[in-house]
Amino acid sequence: MRSYQPDLTPPWKRSAPVPEVPAEPDLVVEEVSTGFCGAVIRCERTAQGPTVTLEDRFGKHRVFPMEPRGFLLEGRVVTLVRPSAAGPVRPARTASGSVAVPGARARVARAGRIYVEGRHDAELVERVWGDDLRVEGVVVEYLEGIDDLPAIVRDFSPGPDARLGVLVDHLVPGSKESRIAAQVSDADVLVLGHPYIDVWEAVKPSSAGIAAWPVVPRGQDWKTGVCRALGWPENTGAAWQRILSTVHSYRDLEPALLGSVEHLIDFVTAPE
Repeated sequence: MRSYQPDLTPPWKRSAPVPEVPAEPDLVVEEVSTGFCGAVIRCERTAQGPTVTLEDRFGKHRVFPMEPRGFLLEGRVVTLVRPSAAGPVRPARTASGSVAVPGARARVARAGRIYVEGRHDAELVERVWGDDLRVEGVVVEYLEGIDDLPAIVRDFSPGPDARLGVLVDHLVPGSKESRIAAQVSDADVLVLGHPYIDVWEAVKPSSAGIAAWPVVPRGQDWKTGVCRALGWPENTGAAWQRILSTVHSYRDLEPALLGSVEHLIDFVTAPE
């Protein structure tokens, strides 16, 4: 008969049990030792043990061993395990990758705003971040260009309780857009952008079903030139709807746009 052997480990040295969470596709976790955060792509069996592949918001993949206490889920330490064939229903995700809030009602609109250059920019932001914006009470408006941005900012009268974020196309050193943006200096205004001539280019070519975005000679209307080069009818409105229909989530967009939009949302929703 075996005698009972008490656990003499001091309580403060004992590891508290952590929950086991099935590594369902699209579950967003953070690997504890590297801080790499991404969505689960797949699980695999290897000679060294089970592994999980994560994809971050920029499309980068990393493979990690599924070790005990190896991941953080919404700030809590968990152990990832292989999902069963009929695993639990995982939390729904918005198109931006955030956890969906079932039954959430739109928040009353904040005084703060996000301005974008044109209607296409606004429609793309709505398609990917619309659910998040409604929960946060953030309204996106379009300006039809930013030539008058300094005056627009003055008229908006930004303040700590009414911050203004501005998304600018083609914000690269030496561009007209960068010179205009440099005229705006206010602690409650954040101007960010992306390097693309037009927001169309922020959609990944593979998502849009093309090999690459065409190079349009200077002096030509860029959108019309794209339609010509791709053999599409020269109807830029119809072309945009064709492109927009291929965008289903943040994974269809280039990292340069993702980072700017998410930073602007954080800025306008930050506590006073």
